[in-house]
Amino acid sequence: MVNLMPMLAEDIPDTPLIRPGESFLAQVRYTREQIVQFARLTGDANPLHHDRQAAERASFGEIIASGQQTASQMMGVVATHFSRRDDGVAREVLCLNFNFAFRAPVFAEQDIAIQWRVSDIERNSKRGGFIGHLDGTASVAGRPCVVGRGTVLVTRAATRAS
Repeated sequence: MVNLMPMLAEDIPDTPLIRPGESFLAQVRYTREQIVQFARLTGDANPLHHDRQAAERASFGEIIASGQQTASQMMGVVATHFSRRDDGVAREVLCLNFNFAFRAPVFAEQDIAIQWRVSDIERNSKRGGFIGHLDGTASVAGRPCVVGRGTVLVTRAATRAS
């Protein structure tokens, strides 16, 4: 007889939730309209995000994405990665802290490579999981545009009674 019950996280005690050296990446691209809309939705009235003439005066030549737009994408990649279940381990993640440095502008219609690497982990028995320290970059054509550091808590997902 074949067991068709899904394997639960607690059935795999040795499966790591987060590992030092673990890395993951994603690629995103913004349209000009997405840049304008994001700035508007987040209350960022800086004309560099919606006024091409202001961007030209600032020597950019075209509007640039708000730093918080790329930082948000970077945090979303982390949350998605550490709440995944594709390996049979149901995880939950809590983003504890993120810091970003903005090194270069991001323009519309550029491929943005987002990469994160787990630099260190520590067990957190109080919260029942692992604290992970991360280093990340968002790069365009190999040039870092946004550099980030983050701290997350990764735990096994609570199981629900059926």
